[in-house]
Amino acid sequence: MVNSIVLRGGRTDDGERGKSGTPKDYGTWSLKNAKKEELEPLQETSQSLKAPPGNGQIRYRSPSSAELEGQSHLHIDHHHHQDQDQDRDLDHQLEKMLKRTRQQESFSDKIHRYRGVILIVSIPLLLISFVLFLMPRSPSSDIFPQDLLRNRRTTPNHRASSGSSKSYAVIFDAGSSGSRVHVYCFDANLNLVPIGKDLELFVQKKPGLSAYASDPHQAADSLQSLLEQAENVVPQELRGKTPVRVGATAGLRQLEGDTSDRILQEVRDFLQEKSALKSKPDWVTVLDGTQEGAFQWVTINYLLGNLGKKYSNTVGVVDLGGGSVQMAYAISEKDAAKAPKLSDGEDTYVKELFLKGTKYYLYVHSYLRYGLLAARAEILKAVESSGNPCLLAGYHGSYKYAGAVYDASASSSGSNMDKCRRAAFKALKVNESTCTHMKCTFGGIWNGGGGDGQKNLFVASFFFDRAAEAGFVNHNLPVAKVRPVDFEEAAKRACETKLDDAKTTYPRVEEGNLPYICMDLVYQFTLLVDGFGLDPWQEITLVKQVKYGNSLVEAAWPLGSAIEVASAST
Repeated sequence: MVNSIVLRGGRTDDGERGKSGTPKDYGTWSLKNAKKEELEPLQETSQSLKAPPGNGQIRYRSPSSAELEGQSHLHIDHHHHQDQDQDRDLDHQLEKMLKRTRQQESFSDKIHRYRGVILIVSIPLLLISFVLFLMPRSPSSDIFPQDLLRNRRTTPNHRASSGSSKSYAVIFDAGSSGSRVHVYCFDANLNLVPIGKDLELFVQKKPGLSAYASDPHQAADSLQSLLEQAENVVPQELRGKTPVRVGATAGLRQLEGDTSDRILQEVRDFLQEKSALKSKPDWVTVLDGTQEGAFQWVTINYLLGNLGKKYSNTVGVVDLGGGSVQMAYAISEKDAAKAPKLSDGEDTYVKELFLKGTKYYLYVHSYLRYGLLAARAEILKAVESSGNPCLLAGYHGSYKYAGAVYDASASSSGSNMDKCRRAAFKALKVNESTCTHMKCTFGGIWNGGGGDGQKNLFVASFFFDRAAEAGFVNHNLPVAKVRPVDFEEAAKRACETKLDDAKTTYPRVEEGNLPYICMDLVYQFTLLVDGFGLDPWQEITLVKQVKYGNSLVEAAWPLGSAIEVASAST
């Protein structure tokens, strides 16, 4: 028989609490207490057998000692058996309570006891699962250009071997109006990271390489100061692994004969001999127009954070350079299938790009000879009379472009907005009879079909520069919302200005460009409305720089080229 059982910290079956408000302890529970409680009724019974006080006639006989002894034995035996039964019942109940306590410990108390460990383990697992769920799948097909922005994640060997997560790229933009150098720094995911206080180094100088057509060696040497500034921001230990590219654009494309090839070879030799950066012969080249347009589209949409979204959420780009103008925007797969075939040797209208897990059909076309500086020559040729209505009154001189010289003299009556617009319209060949497609821009070129990818247009380079110089946008701002009609209004004012007054009216215009301010603004309006078919009141965004994080980055094609070379470098 169990005399006592101890359950520390337990509680009664019905959850009863003691007077102190704490769970009632079983404590050391003695069976003697139970026996005492059972014997108390017996004592009360024996007391009731005593004679009541008083003189009543009825008398009671006291039991004999033998009777009392017999009764005593009977009571003891009876209670002994009761005690045994109660002990067995108590053991059974306590065993049930122990089982219940063990069950409660295994489910609720253990969870409560180890809740800290469970939280520490479960939270990181949930976060990791959430991140893996959000990560885009890696693309499985090739893109144009080579592996450009493949999910913006890459692990080139030159980053891994350097022990640094940063990589640099140096890009020279050898344009017709000047040479510019861009230096970019990327992290391992091809996100831009600061170089000092800015996200890029940008330096430019004039003239461009095409101005040295008669001296290719001097053309290469003209890049010396730009190269030195670029190398100074690249850590010395990374210079030998940092790619340097030179992309010549329309200015060199228009040079006659093998002049451009000789200039480019001098530049290759110059970089090989005088640069500590990593260079390759095929990294010094003349960009074709579609490459330039595609890089520009990638640059602006990369900076805006649009890559990876639907094509309808991207922006279209018009980049007006000196020698050519490019238009690029994403179109639907259905419109891409309708793209007309071009003759052999010409670029296709549509490029397929796979960027951040999304496939884009990019309409891109470069209009050679229709950059701002090249268009001046086309407009001068379009006017058959001796005086040109696009030049400010009082100007008599000549215009040199791409090795050719053109007579440039104002009409005796001065510049005239309407006559100048007719000359620009003629130069654009808007009604070109060779247009055999459903919709054309000018010169018989398919316009891409329009659509959502073109509804939000960013126009760059000379569009921004002339608008700022004409005074209808703030030159200190990186972007400005305008309409094509704003160029028309500015052109009207410019065409009414005489050359003698132009310097005062347009203090920001360089002296060599002053005679052409009417021509330039008229051409830009005509290009947008008649050439590209925009509504005169359609809102467009003039862009010089794009905000990326807390910094501003030049909205130029070299960033797209830098992303490509940083992705492909080994």
